[in-house]
Amino acid sequence: MIETSRSGACVTLLINRPERRNALNNVMYRQLEDSLQAAQADASCSAIILTGAQGYFTSGNDVSEFRGARSVEDSPALSFLRTLASIDVPVVAAVEGAAIGVGVTLLQHCDFVYAGDTATFAMPFVSLGLSPEGGSSLLLAQLVGARRAAEWLLLGKPFSAQEAQDSGFITQAVPAGMALEHATNTAHALTAQPAQALREAKKILQESQRAALGHAFDREKTLFGRRLVSDEAQAAFASFLSKRKAPEA
Repeated sequence: MIETSRSGACVTLLINRPERRNALNNVMYRQLEDSLQAAQADASCSAIILTGAQGYFTSGNDVSEFRGARSVEDSPALSFLRTLASIDVPVVAAVEGAAIGVGVTLLQHCDFVYAGDTATFAMPFVSLGLSPEGGSSLLLAQLVGARRAAEWLLLGKPFSAQEAQDSGFITQAVPAGMALEHATNTAHALTAQPAQALREAKKILQESQRAALGHAFDREKTLFGRRLVSDEAQAAFASFLSKRKAPEA
């Protein structure tokens, strides 16, 4: 599911569920959150790499877990995102293949993002009867501008690694298959820095934004929860799942 490994002062988190294109379920969100918290608590950790197995990053949330009623408490996904957004250890993402839904919005909280030039991105929340999540209601327009954010969130328009780089959404588009190598090189450069100074520098860079981001998470949670149980969303989930189960021609 989530495989954790360590090399020196760098921790790597591998999303490994290729039979579902690395779709994230509640168990995996909890594993990711636990690993992030452990890295934050370990003063000797100076970088985290987040990547996916077998040519995928992640196809987003496992839609089967969207069926039925939702709690008013933070979901495992939101709890993971809050942790990702709050830790002081720099996070470097390596993206190959598809990044969809939360697989895109989580990248907003990574400090460096490298993507293979054949990678694709999409946030199809509205087409699933849902609303934007992951802090995208606040951060996306800041990162890429209001017009492009409207294309990506309201229309659910897919975009390429080159478009992601040109808009400032990712650090760099690199040759396909090379994202992890570039992420690893950056992680090694981070671990060569004085560890405490590195953490304090990241903290002060993000400090003024964190209160606003917490408010955005809260607002998104309320609306997302309402949308999850809406007739529109439940019909969209049923349609999606029926297509996934249908035999291939």
